Amino acid sequence: MFNTNPYFSNPEVVIIDDAHAAENYVASQWTFRVSRFEKGDDRLFRAIAGVLKGILSETNFRRLTGEWHSSDDAAWVDKVPTPLLSQIANELHAAISENVRDTEQRYAWSMIEDHLLACQLYVSSSEVLLRPLLPPTWAHKPFEGATQRIFMSATLGQGGDLERLTGRTKIQRLAIPEGWDRQGIGRRFFIFPEKSLKDSDVKQLKWTLMKRAGRSLVLTPSNDAAEAIAKDVEEKLKFPVFSGSDLEDQKSTFVKTDPAVAIVANRFDGIDFPDEDCRLLFIEGLPRATNLQERFLMNRMGANLLFNERIQTRVLQAVGRCTRGLNDYSAVVATGEDLPGYLTDRKRRSYLHPELQAELDFGIDQSTGVDAATILENFGIFIGHGADWEEANETILESRANAVQSEFPAMSDLTSAVAFEVAWQRAMWDGDYPEAFDAAREVLGKLNDSGLRGYRAMWHYLAGSAARLAYQDGDPTLLEPARKQFQAAKAASSGITWLGALARVEGQAVSRKELDDASALLQIERLEVYLGKLGTVHNRAFSAREKEIREGLANGASFEQAQLKLGEHLGFEAGNREDDASPDPWWRIGDFVIVFEDHANAKADSALDATKARQAASHPDWIRDEIPGTKDSSIVPVLVTPVIKAKSGAMPHLGRVAYWSLGEFRKWADEALDVIRELRRSFVEQGDLAWRAEAMKKFADAKIAAPDLYGWLETRPAKSHLKEVP
Repeated sequence: MFNTNPYFSNPEVVIIDDAHAAENYVASQWTFRVSRFEKGDDRLFRAIAGVLKGILSETNFRRLTGEWHSSDDAAWVDKVPTPLLSQIANELHAAISENVRDTEQRYAWSMIEDHLLACQLYVSSSEVLLRPLLPPTWAHKPFEGATQRIFMSATLGQGGDLERLTGRTKIQRLAIPEGWDRQGIGRRFFIFPEKSLKDSDVKQLKWTLMKRAGRSLVLTPSNDAAEAIAKDVEEKLKFPVFSGSDLEDQKSTFVKTDPAVAIVANRFDGIDFPDEDCRLLFIEGLPRATNLQERFLMNRMGANLLFNERIQTRVLQAVGRCTRGLNDYSAVVATGEDLPGYLTDRKRRSYLHPELQAELDFGIDQSTGVDAATILENFGIFIGHGADWEEANETILESRANAVQSEFPAMSDLTSAVAFEVAWQRAMWDGDYPEAFDAAREVLGKLNDSGLRGYRAMWHYLAGSAARLAYQDGDPTLLEPARKQFQAAKAASSGITWLGALARVEGQAVSRKELDDASALLQIERLEVYLGKLGTVHNRAFSAREKEIREGLANGASFEQAQLKLGEHLGFEAGNREDDASPDPWWRIGDFVIVFEDHANAKADSALDATKARQAASHPDWIRDEIPGTKDSSIVPVLVTPVIKAKSGAMPHLGRVAYWSLGEFRKWADEALDVIRELRRSFVEQGDLAWRAEAMKKFADAKIAAPDLYGWLETRPAKSHLKEVP
C-alpha cells in the first residue's frame, strides 16, 4: 500500500491492523533517511554534509561527520530550522538528486523532492532525516480514495495520536465491549531482577531461567545488543538461536525446537507466541523514541506529553508477545534502559489498564528484597500454574478490583488540535504558507494545558516558519508576525539556540543571557542522560558513583580522577589527558571551560612556586590547541590547593588563574552532590520541562551551572588570595 508502486491501486476498504505499530510503515513512504554507517549511503551522506557545513556550527558539523570527543557527541540530535533550510533548498535538492539515483533512498526522495519546505530536516551523530511532520496520506490516491479506512489497535487511543500517525483529521472510535475496561488478555508474571540483584547475578539468573523454560523470546532495541546476547547464549548455554528473520521464514521450526532462544532486535510488534509456543519473554530495554523526529521533540523540545500514549502502546505491544488469549500466560523479565523504570514508576503505572497495574504491583513486590533463588522458585510456581499459583493469582485479582486507570494529561487539548495540525501539514505540502500560518495559530489556540509548553514551543516555531516562508514569497505583512512567533517559541523552550537567532531582528547581536541560558540548559540535558544511564529502578549504581567521588576527593592520590567524575556527575563534559604539560581535569559545557591545576597533595604551610603558577596560567592555551571547538570559548584556569602562600616569582602568573582552596572545593563538591541526589529523587525521564526548571534553579543557587560557576571563579584571582613570600 505505502510505496511508490503500490500493489493496491484502487481499494474500496483499507484495513490497517495494529495501527499504532504501522506508523513507521505509513510514514516510510515520505521518510528520507541517510545513515553515516551504511556503506551504500556514504557518497550521499557526504554530499548532504557538504551542503550542511555552511549552516551548521563547527561543533555540530564535527558531530555530524563522526568526529566525536564525548558521549555528548554520540547522543546529539538537532533540527535545521525551516528558514535556514529554505536558504539551502536548491543546493540541497541538487546534491541529493545527483547522488541518490543508485540508492534505496531514491523512492522516498521521489515522494518529497517537490515538497522540500513542507518537510523537517533533522541531524544527528549517526544520520540525517528529512520527512514531513505528519505523513501526507491525502496525497496517496490508493489510501485517500478508499470508501472506508478501518484502524485496528490494542488501545483505542486518545489525544489524536492515531490521527497524527495516519494523517487523518478525524477517526471514529468504536466503544470497547463491556467489561474489557477491567479485564485484560492472559496473565503476565513480571520479574524485575535489577531491583534486588547485582548486574553479574542478573545475567546468571537469565541463563538459569532460559534453561528452565526451554524456549524463550528476547526483545531488544538494537542489532548490536541482539548479537551480544546471541553470542552469550551460544557460548554459555549451547542453545540454538533464532533471529527475527529466522522467525519470519521458519517460526514453526523454533516452536518445535526445545531448548531454543529467539532474539529479535527493534521489533516489539507483530510476533505472536501463544500458549505453549513460548512461556518466557525477556525485554531488554525499550526505546522511548524510534526516529530522530521523536528524539528531537522529546529530548530537545520537551514535548513528552505528546508521546505518552504512543510509548504506552509500545510497552503494551512488547509485554503481550506471549499472551495472545484469555487463558494464556507467560513470565516477563524486564531489564535494561527505560522499560524497568517506566513499569516500576507508580505515577506512570496509574495510566495503565487495571489488569496490567495489578500484575505490575504483584511483580514489583515479588522482585523487591529477594535473592535469585526466590525469583527462580516463584518462576517455577507460575510456570507450574497449579494450586500455589491460583492463590497468588487471587492477590492480583483483588488488586485489579481496586485499581483505577487515570487519563493522560492534556488529552482533550491534543484531541481538539489534531485536525488543525493535519490542515497545517496539508497547506505546507501545497505551498500555501499563509493558510499554514493560520492553521498553526489554530493549533496554538487549542494547546492550553501547562504541560504542553514544549509542544506549544514547537507550534510557535512552525507558525513562525510558515509566516517567514509567506514573507519570502512576497507577503510583507507576515515578517513581524513570524518574528513574534519565534520569540514565543524561544520563551517557551529555552536552550534551542537557533530559536534565539530566528527571533532577533536582523543585525541584532546575541545577548550574553541567551548564551548563558543555553549553556546552563545544555548542562541539565547532559545530566538527564547521565541519570538515565545510572538507572532509576534502584539506587545502587548512583550511590556507588557518589561514594566513589566523595572518597576520591578526600584522598590526594585519587583526587584528579574523582574530580573528573564529579564533573560528569554535574552534567559537564569532563576530560583528562596524561600528556606532557597537559592540565589536570577540565570541565566543559557550551562555550565555557573550567580547567584545573590540582595541588591537593601539597602541604598547607608550603608556598606555591613559579613553575606551578606558570603551568596553571598556560592551561587555556593548551585547551584551545588540543580540544576541538574551544578556540572562542571562555576558559578559566583554576588552582585547587591547600596552600595560602606563593613565592614572588609565581605572582606575575597568578593574575590570570582563579584560586579555590582545597577545603572550600571539597565543601562545595559535597553540597553539589547533595543537590544532584535531591534532583534524582524527582527525575523520571529526559525532556520533563518542570524538572528542568527546578534543576536550573538549584544549579544556579548552588553555583553548579557553568555560567554561575565561571562568573564566581573569575572574581577570585589567585594573586589576590595568596600571600607573597620570598
